[in-house]
Amino acid sequence: MTDLKTLAAECLAKLKEAGADAAQARLSLSETREFNVDGGEFSLFRTIFNRSMTLTAFRENKTGSVTLNSFEPADIERAVSDCMAGVESDKPDPARGIAENQGERELTYGAPEPDAEKFFARTRELKEEIEKRYPTIIMEQMINSHDKTESVYADTNGNLFHLLYGSYGVMLMFSAHRGDKSSSFMGCGYATVDLDTPLIEQGDVARVLADTEKQIDTVPVTGSFVGTVVLAPDCLSDLLGCAIDSFATGAALIDGTSVWRDKLGKEVASPDFTLSLAPHDPAVVLPQQFTGDGYLTEDFDLIKDGVLESFVAGVYVSNKVGCPRSKNTATGWLVMPAGEKTLDELIAGIDDGLLVYRFSGGHPAGNGDFSGVAKNSFRIKDGKIADAVSETMISGNLAEMLFHFVGASSERVKNGYSVLPFAAFSGITVSGK
Repeated sequence: MTDLKTLAAECLAKLKEAGADAAQARLSLSETREFNVDGGEFSLFRTIFNRSMTLTAFRENKTGSVTLNSFEPADIERAVSDCMAGVESDKPDPARGIAENQGERELTYGAPEPDAEKFFARTRELKEEIEKRYPTIIMEQMINSHDKTESVYADTNGNLFHLLYGSYGVMLMFSAHRGDKSSSFMGCGYATVDLDTPLIEQGDVARVLADTEKQIDTVPVTGSFVGTVVLAPDCLSDLLGCAIDSFATGAALIDGTSVWRDKLGKEVASPDFTLSLAPHDPAVVLPQQFTGDGYLTEDFDLIKDGVLESFVAGVYVSNKVGCPRSKNTATGWLVMPAGEKTLDELIAGIDDGLLVYRFSGGHPAGNGDFSGVAKNSFRIKDGKIADAVSETMISGNLAEMLFHFVGASSERVKNGYSVLPFAAFSGITVSGK
């Protein structure tokens, strides 16, 4: 069996011997056991093994990095040589760096060892429950897996983090059919360590399946209007992720194109809007334990009561831009507080708008302008859910949208990473035929 800690130490020693001033090594061994259902029938059970190593060297403000999937000595020797060749060809940049010493950590979390028999029984139960409760649903693909990973992060500053973790993953892709009519394709999924609760009762699976059945018959939206859009949690996660990427991270901050570049400590959203990057929230199954530059992570508020509290900045961005380093870089671990109203009560206050489960569009422009198709969506009229709508365009500006936050539902969906409500935003343009 490979001793990852010993191997990481050997790699660091080789990089130092080759001339590196400082170095990092990331090693991992993973095992995935996967059940597949295709077209409603079990089609595959397989186990996938993977290994990965990333070596990074620093010298005189230059850096080189190599990733390989072999732990063989000859391959490691080549990787060290290639890594140092990368250093030689790089341009100096004093903003680069790694974490100072934080010591050693041994962490085991999630569900590293699978109960394969129980997981298969729960998967079969999920398939049967969907067939019983939602007769129009055709399960185009179900991929349920258990993922186990052992990983090590080590660097020449004395940091050594040894992690062992695992979880069960549920991923569904489906559509609803009646005669020659069908809904748009839809999907949902989550990570969990809970096999005591039926899989259909976790995440937002039951709600999404039920609403997909209502989307077989659709009506077009005629004309265009400016209304209020309620974003389902997965859709909300996608758009918030785009906003963070465009306004609060790396390239947008460094090249000065971010509309939030000078907004630290200032309002960037409605006073009622709060968003945290919280990889250690109790509902998170597999937290981000450390950043790419070797810092142990903590939760933090990105936006608190409408005010931008922090950028998402590792060592490089922090040094380059002159902003504080963020406590994590976990942009996929989003947490929003629950609202005081249920989803039905939130919708009851909307005269005209849409409930959107899925958004299909390109990446927003640098200033936050976005436009795309609202898929798997419903019209909201006079405070009630009306017809499912055929593909309808929505457009707006992400930066402005946050100032038009109407409210969040008291229900929140936990997918193992994010904890998000349904969220309503006014001032969105809805365009039909």
